[in-house]
Amino acid sequence: MHINYYFLRQLAPALTRQLAGYTVATCFSQEKDELVIGLTNGTQEFWLKAHLAAAGPLLALPETFHRARQNSVDLLLGLLGLAVESVQAWPQDRVLQFNFRGGATLLFKLYSTRPNAVFRPAPDAPAELFHQRYSPDAELHPLAATSAETPVTVPSQGPEANPLKAYPSLGDLPPVYLRAQGYNEAPLAEKWAMVQSVVPELEQPAAFYLIRLAGRTRLSLLPVGEVEATLPADNPIAALRRFVPLLQGRRAYETELRQVRQLLEKRADEASTSAAHARRRLHALEHEAGYRHTADLIMAHLHHIQPGAPQVAVEDYLTGETRIIKLKTTETPQRTAQNLYRKAKNQQLETRQLQERADRRETEALEALERLEELAALPPDELRTLRTWRKQHGLDAATVAKPAQELPFKVFEDSGFTILVGRNAQNNDLLTQRYAHKDDLWLHAKDVTGSHVVIRQRPGHPVPEPVQERAAQLAAWYSRRKNDSLCPVTITPKKFVRKPKGAVAGSVAVEREKVLLVVPANPFERE
Repeated sequence: MHINYYFLRQLAPALTRQLAGYTVATCFSQEKDELVIGLTNGTQEFWLKAHLAAAGPLLALPETFHRARQNSVDLLLGLLGLAVESVQAWPQDRVLQFNFRGGATLLFKLYSTRPNAVFRPAPDAPAELFHQRYSPDAELHPLAATSAETPVTVPSQGPEANPLKAYPSLGDLPPVYLRAQGYNEAPLAEKWAMVQSVVPELEQPAAFYLIRLAGRTRLSLLPVGEVEATLPADNPIAALRRFVPLLQGRRAYETELRQVRQLLEKRADEASTSAAHARRRLHALEHEAGYRHTADLIMAHLHHIQPGAPQVAVEDYLTGETRIIKLKTTETPQRTAQNLYRKAKNQQLETRQLQERADRRETEALEALERLEELAALPPDELRTLRTWRKQHGLDAATVAKPAQELPFKVFEDSGFTILVGRNAQNNDLLTQRYAHKDDLWLHAKDVTGSHVVIRQRPGHPVPEPVQERAAQLAAWYSRRKNDSLCPVTITPKKFVRKPKGAVAGSVAVEREKVLLVVPANPFERE
């Protein structure tokens, strides 16, 4: 309820008393949706920081504030030098109005989805808006500084009337408080009495309460939910100063906790999916007729094969069943068998690589799940502990690559590294010539057309071999060798890749290279 009318009506007179004799010394912004105002009476300073974001406005009164030397901009220059005369809350609304000597006003419109600050240097002067996109706010005219509060008109207490809607500024906490008092089960007449009795408690609260309700930290005028602290009702400024840092710290903790949890869940999911793909491929290789066995059958039945035959029916000496072996009419059976023996050799290498990948990815999935269990056991709401643990396990913000979905390439993330894949020849040129840094790793399927692949470098963090392997699999997958058992892939720092003058789109020359032999696949593909 820190921006609710009933709290603002407590805050306004307290600010009027506090700011007597204060003038505005500075007004600026150094973060998005933030307006900072510094006031002074010559010997003391007073700071007001309004966070006017659509996700939820926040009014803070920090005891000190240090302006950044960069990335800050002066705003509402007409405010400078103006002396505060009074502060008032709009009746039954979420607007806090600052009145200055000479007739200038500053409105803080604290609506939850369209907050704004509206400054008028004079009552009839055009409005200056903090958020220009909310142009209708220019029609908000300040109240007279001496205007009395309009009493609430209570509608008829008929059988169709809703007592909670009789007071539009209650907010969401008073209904929760009333329900805990048996409001839902009470007859209509008693509901009206309960609502009318709680309004004076809001207008003259016995205390301010820092509460936890439905997982959220709130400032309340009523003891509802889990009460964590009870603060004096005669000092709303101190209550706000106690509440805002607590709220911001917990919001930061919850945001970082959610980021780490999502990252670990993603790693566990991707690793287990990749391991499952490898296990299925291994099972298929173990239970299908191998290339070597097929080649042996061809060589054993050469005398039965007619020249140019598209296929041959032979008896499999392992199963005793008849097998149909397809042949190429353009090559001899001996040549076909020779190619199958070569593929058999590659298949053995593929089997070994699949086994290694399955074991490695299962280990990575297990480690991610263990980290999730450790994360759940960390002390709640301790941001410093979370950040220390996050950094210890390489999960801090500096090691987690920022999302690059805005880039015009296929984008993959692996162990904190970003992998970019070109979409076509022109897109390959864009990736290699304009987006790739000289120290990024550049990959391409060898001797065939295909996508350029770039692993973005992270300073001080060499690219691990598993990341290189998965990027090479992508290079093979997005090439003409996609259906081969194994594919050689060129890998080199981008500084050794150049585009010859007059070369067609996507064509480059590589001065130094290393070749990785991988199975074409998209290791990030999900079922």
